[in-house]
Amino acid sequence: MNEPVISVANLSYRYGTFTAVDAISFQVQKGEIFAFLGPNGAGKSTVINVLITLLALQEGSVIVAGHDLQRDPAGVREAIGIVFQEITLDRDMTAWEILEFHGRLYALPKEERRKRIDELLALVELEGKRDAYVKELSGGMKRRLEIARGLMTRPKVLFLDEPTLGLDPQTRIRMWEYLRDVNREGTTIFLTTHYMDEADQLSNRISIIDHGRIIATGKPWELKNALGEDIIYLETADNDAAMQILDGDERVRSVRRTKRGLLAMVHGDGTQLLPALLDGIHDAGLKVTAVNLKKPSMDDVFVHFTGRELREEGPARHMVRRR
Repeated sequence: MNEPVISVANLSYRYGTFTAVDAISFQVQKGEIFAFLGPNGAGKSTVINVLITLLALQEGSVIVAGHDLQRDPAGVREAIGIVFQEITLDRDMTAWEILEFHGRLYALPKEERRKRIDELLALVELEGKRDAYVKELSGGMKRRLEIARGLMTRPKVLFLDEPTLGLDPQTRIRMWEYLRDVNREGTTIFLTTHYMDEADQLSNRISIIDHGRIIATGKPWELKNALGEDIIYLETADNDAAMQILDGDERVRSVRRTKRGLLAMVHGDGTQLLPALLDGIHDAGLKVTAVNLKKPSMDDVFVHFTGRELREEGPARHMVRRR
């Protein structure tokens, strides 16, 4: 995958005096699943709304599927499919009517349109709901129908803004499978999400965006490997003193505070290093009250690059408490 289907250079967007997107540049390769990962208010939706022509381009340059956004917004719209964060289906139309109307809107010939509807209802497993009204469908079914609608015109790029927001965990995982199937058919997928596991498990590459700026980009395993082999979480009777001990140990790459304790990234195998590190803390007369050893996750990656957790609940809540 070395052919960019999206190229963005120095994109900025402001709402009055507030800078929502601050001179970001990135590329999305043809055939990949690319994710923008970040909290609410990070600028994710603003970027996607500029790329799909809902917001005017203020600064920078954007090329989507070979079309210059500034000079040929109509060409961009013809080349893309969109699934918005909010449900945008007419609740008094049937699933079949939603797709039929969308196909007519884009002037698809009748025979091609009907064939495509059948293909897409099968893809998202809604054949049995073709005559059901939208108001009768579950949240997951509505989301699947929106994906089908976005694919009616065989877009080169499918944009999804928080595609699994509000869905239960089982439905979210099933949704990932639908998107992988879509991607295998040759459609490039650009999605925004604030779910760590979604970005990690679904995407080929991730850009972490925060306060309108891209602060890290890479494959999920690359971002996690950048943190080291293992991570140790500690709670002690005196975290200030324990932090000084760990910070002075050459086996520790870095140590920082979390809301409840300390996070230490180590050089090498944590299972071998942990006993020695705990001995050093004990020898200083400090009591360790909780400890956890784990491989780096996307939560850890986000904390590492932003200095804060994306959610209120952090990894520390999974610690094993020592009695």
